[in-house]
Amino acid sequence: MEASRDAGGGGRRWGEVDGEAAEEGGGGAGREEEGGEVSLREWLDRPGRVVEAAECVHVFRQVAEAVAIAHAQGVVVGSARPSCFVVSPPFARVAFIESASGSDASSSCSGSDASDDADPDASPPRRGDGAGRGEVRGGKAFPLRSVLAMELNWYTSPEEAEDSGGSGSTFASDVYRLGVLLFELFCTFETVEEKMRAMANLRDRVLPPQLLHKWPKEASFCQLLMHPVPETRPKMSEVLQSDFLNQSRNNLEEHEAALRLREEIEEQELLLDFLQQLQTRKQGIADNLQDTVTFLSSDINEVLHQQSALGHCGNFSSDFDKEACSGTVEDQSDCGSRKRSRPELQGVDMDEQNRSLEECSRTVPSSVLIQESVLSKSSRLMKNFKKLETAYFLTRSKLAKQVGNQINSCHQVVKRATGSAVGTEGSSIDDFPLEGQYGRRQSGWVNSFLEGLCKYLSFSKLKIRAELRHCDLLNSSNLVCSAGFDRDREFFATAGVNKKIKVFEYNMIVNEYRDIHYPVVEMSNRSKLSSICWNSYMKSHIASSDFEGIVQVWDVTRSQVFVEMREHERRAWSVDFSIVDPTKLVSGSDDGCVKLWDMNKAGSVGTIRTRANVCSVQFQPDSARSIAIGSADHKIYCYDLRNIRAPYCTLVGHTKTVSYVKYLDASTIVSASTDNSLKLWDLSMSPGRIIDSPIQTFTGHTNTKNFVGLSISDGYIATGSETNEVFVYHKEFPMPVLAYKFNVADPISGHEIDDPSQFISCVCWRGQSSTLLSANSSGNIKILEMD
Repeated sequence: MEASRDAGGGGRRWGEVDGEAAEEGGGGAGREEEGGEVSLREWLDRPGRVVEAAECVHVFRQVAEAVAIAHAQGVVVGSARPSCFVVSPPFARVAFIESASGSDASSSCSGSDASDDADPDASPPRRGDGAGRGEVRGGKAFPLRSVLAMELNWYTSPEEAEDSGGSGSTFASDVYRLGVLLFELFCTFETVEEKMRAMANLRDRVLPPQLLHKWPKEASFCQLLMHPVPETRPKMSEVLQSDFLNQSRNNLEEHEAALRLREEIEEQELLLDFLQQLQTRKQGIADNLQDTVTFLSSDINEVLHQQSALGHCGNFSSDFDKEACSGTVEDQSDCGSRKRSRPELQGVDMDEQNRSLEECSRTVPSSVLIQESVLSKSSRLMKNFKKLETAYFLTRSKLAKQVGNQINSCHQVVKRATGSAVGTEGSSIDDFPLEGQYGRRQSGWVNSFLEGLCKYLSFSKLKIRAELRHCDLLNSSNLVCSAGFDRDREFFATAGVNKKIKVFEYNMIVNEYRDIHYPVVEMSNRSKLSSICWNSYMKSHIASSDFEGIVQVWDVTRSQVFVEMREHERRAWSVDFSIVDPTKLVSGSDDGCVKLWDMNKAGSVGTIRTRANVCSVQFQPDSARSIAIGSADHKIYCYDLRNIRAPYCTLVGHTKTVSYVKYLDASTIVSASTDNSLKLWDLSMSPGRIIDSPIQTFTGHTNTKNFVGLSISDGYIATGSETNEVFVYHKEFPMPVLAYKFNVADPISGHEIDDPSQFISCVCWRGQSSTLLSANSSGNIKILEMD
């Protein structure tokens, strides 16, 4: 036991655990505070209990009334001790938990002449609900058993202690016990030792000075109840009719009434607080809904305005339809008349003329075609309505944040200039200079979302255009790490762990069916290849990086290396040629270094040292002075190569390794990470060095440990997945637009199986087209097309 000492070196605090903690202890902690009942013994021994006279007298009266009822029936209680009563809130209601029978009384008082004779293992009476059990404070059991032994000694009257036969318990003995209870109710102690000394003195009717000074009336009544001569003690009827109890009854009733009133007020306050909180939340929802309806109306008006502006085109189209149909009829009649009047036309092919007439008869007005096209796309729109709704509100909220501050400042300027308030976002502000700028932003937003929506609905699936058939497809080391198209998109190359760069002719693969496709060029390397990149100017040049950290530039026409760079100390993951300056090359490695190379110079021309492995590097598309770096420390770094001491911008938001970085345009970057997400970053968003809020996060694919590829074409973002699927996103929407799963066939049965070990390892668009080259970890290469 860890004893707690007071300032004066006192003993253990009253109510703390000693070495004889009751085995059945526990379950009493905080029950009173939580609304449950506790034994009167626990209630009295609460550390720091504050004595409230009305409450204590109320408890005493209830115990006295219980004893008086027993006496009226001729029964000596004998066990009128705190451990035999329970107290329940809110008004300290007291209930007796032991049968007031003569046998119980005699058995409870037998052998109680001294504390040494008391049974320390005697268990208190218990209710089925656990009342009276030991209390737990701070995870330890309340010392109920040891206290019960002391309590039995304290509440034994002098006549009972002198009678060793156990027959000395009388009505007067119960009155004596009430005096001890009254003393405990009004006198509190800090330590066990203090209480034990006070209780020993109490047997001699010596009361502590603090009780005599603070509670003189209670002390006097206590001494009367504990008179050493049993016959001198008052009867229970006299106790109940005493001035001590009756004078305090009115005060007690007022106290209870005040407590009830306070409880009712608290309940009303609680209900009021709940209703106000509920009203605030619902009002917030209503305000948000009103804002949503406002900008929806604004966007609807903008679309209707654009439709109205295009109305004359629709009328022209309608007129054209009418003219086309009527012209067809006239042509038919003219043809017939010319046939009769001009014999030289008799030789015209009648079958061709009949086909033309049949096509004219089937001519459909463009409005009908538009309606049919809308209906065909509408079904897909409704199928993905919830996703599109989420994307709309997400993108719209970003617009509101971007223009909100500027609109507010313009509103204030206009208000100061005109002396009147300016309308809200949905109101008409045509008379103000703000309209032109905000209108352009609004129109830009609508057009941007419309463009994304059209591209989202333009394609419904990815279909196989061609499948590359290898002679070594069953080889276990066929994982394709990288692929790319040449400058004119006539050839594509693949490279991977088979240590080979294979160059294939695209048209031959797509247009000619063959059992086995052979590369037009095959170049072998000493180590596994991690990345390749074609030169945008020199059609026959292709750069590679490998697992030994070597960067090479190959001449495809000669099938050999003509430049080799050996400065990386560990595996090189990525290599990239500059589009603007094809003599510039950059590479990134596990050694944490990014090497800058010039094809016209020996050795690297610069080194960027980072704190983590470099997984991906790429030049800015319109500059040879800026690069982006994807790092294993979860960040993307953008460097100006004129100052490589520190990045000019750091993108923070991924939670795991950044495996790929690709420029969507000069100021927009797409990054891929093994945290199952792609992120779209706008470098112009923040003038500072750190951007921690991507403008879009794409999720839907699975990527937790492998390099699965990343490629961008005309706003479409392709990536692989560890579920052996290819996913295509569009920059405007966070959810996938299309997906295609590579089938895995059992080599024996030929049936499709699910192989969780296979994953997509690389993807590559064929320029700005809808054709996508993809490969998986088993070396299966497919040319897919959005349809």
